[in-house]
Amino acid sequence: MNQSLEALELWLAQWMGNAFWVDMASRAAALFLVSIMVWLLWRLLDRWRKSVHRWIDADGSGARALTVQDQQIFTERELARALHSVVNGVWRLMRALLLISWLNLVFTQFTWSRDLAVGIIGFVLAQVGLIVAEVVNYLPNLFIIAIIVVISRLVIRATRGVFDGIRLERITLPGFYPDWAETSFGLSRLLIIAITLVIVFPYLPGSSSPAFQGLSIFFGVLVSLGSTSAVANVMSGIVITYTRGFKIGDRVRIADTEGDVIERSAFVTRIRTPKNEEVSVPNAMVMNNHIVNFSAQAKEAGVLLHTTVTIGYDVAWPRVHQLLCDAANATAQVLEDPAPFVLQTSLDDNYVAYELNAYIRNPSAKQQIASEMHGHIQDNFRKADIEIMSPHYRANRDGSAIAIPSSESLSTDPRTGEDT
Repeated sequence: MNQSLEALELWLAQWMGNAFWVDMASRAAALFLVSIMVWLLWRLLDRWRKSVHRWIDADGSGARALTVQDQQIFTERELARALHSVVNGVWRLMRALLLISWLNLVFTQFTWSRDLAVGIIGFVLAQVGLIVAEVVNYLPNLFIIAIIVVISRLVIRATRGVFDGIRLERITLPGFYPDWAETSFGLSRLLIIAITLVIVFPYLPGSSSPAFQGLSIFFGVLVSLGSTSAVANVMSGIVITYTRGFKIGDRVRIADTEGDVIERSAFVTRIRTPKNEEVSVPNAMVMNNHIVNFSAQAKEAGVLLHTTVTIGYDVAWPRVHQLLCDAANATAQVLEDPAPFVLQTSLDDNYVAYELNAYIRNPSAKQQIASEMHGHIQDNFRKADIEIMSPHYRANRDGSAIAIPSSESLSTDPRTGEDT
C-alpha cells in the first residue's frame, strides 16, 4: 500500500512539475496585464465621451442650426441632442466590443472554454465577411446605376438647353410656338425620369423580392385612386398650353373671373383681378368653361370697348352719334384708327339705345378707360342740354306736343357735325 501511494505521488509530481506552474503563472500575469489595459481603455472611453459632450455644449464650437434658405429645419438644441445620442451610441458600442474582446481573451486561456471563444470569434467574423461580400458583390450594380443616372442627367440638361433656345426664340421649329417650350420640357423630363426608373429598377437591392413588388403595386393603386382630380388638372393644363387659349400677362375672363393671367402651373391657373385679388382656377374648371381672351387681338387690330346710353326720341340720332364719338375721341388710350362708331341697338318705348364702340390697345386698363369715357359722355351731353334717359324715369307730358327731332338736326352729318 505504501509503495502504491509513493508511486502515485511520484506521478503527480511529474505531471504537476515546474512547467505547469510556470505556464499558469505566465497566463495569469498576461490576463492581469490585459485586464489593466482594458480598464484603462474603459476609463479613456469615459473621458472621451465626457469631453465630446462638453465640446457639443460649448458656445461657438457645438452644433449649428440647420436652415434651408429662410426656413429653420433643426434648432441648435435638437441637433445637439442628436449629436449626444450618436456619441452615446458609439460609446456603448466601443464598450461592448472591448468587453467581448476581453472575455474572449479570458476564455481562450482555458482548455474547457477555448472552443466556445473560438466559435464566437468565428461567428462574428463570418457575419462581417458576409456583409462585406454582399457590399462588394453589389458594387457592379451600383456602378451601372451611377452611369444610368449620369446619362439621364446629361440628357435632361441637353433637353433643357434645346427648349430654352426655343423659348427665347434662338431656335425656331416650324409649327412649334415658343410658349410651348416650358410645358414640353416638363413632359420630356418626366418621360426621361420614368425611363430611367424603369431601367434602374432591376438593379436595386431587393427589387425581385415579393414584398418589394407588392409594396410597389400597393402604392401604385393608392396613387391612381387618390389622384384622379390631380391627373385631370394636369391633363387639362397640357391641353390649355397646346391649344394656346391664353398666355402669361393676357387679360382673360374665365367663367365669372376676369383679370390678368400671372401664372399657369400644372394644376391651376392664377389670375389677378382688377381689384388686385389673386384667384386660383383649377385647370379642369378652365377646360369646362369658355375663355374670353381680351389680349389676343389687342396688339394688332385692337379690342372693342363698348358702353350703352339711352336717349329720348326728341333728340336726332345724328346729334347723339356725334356727341358719343366726340366723347370717345377725347378719351386717352382710345385709338383714332379704327375710328369709334355708334350702333343703335334697340328702339324702346321711351328712348333709343345707343352703343358706343371704341378700339383700345390695353385691355388691362379697360375699366379706367371706360370710366374716363363715361365722364366725357356726361360732360358732352350736359353741355348740349340733352338728358340721358337711363335709368328710367317717369314724366307727365302733353299728348298734343310731339317728341320728335327738328328737321335741322336731322340734316347733320354724324361723322363731321356739318350740315348736309
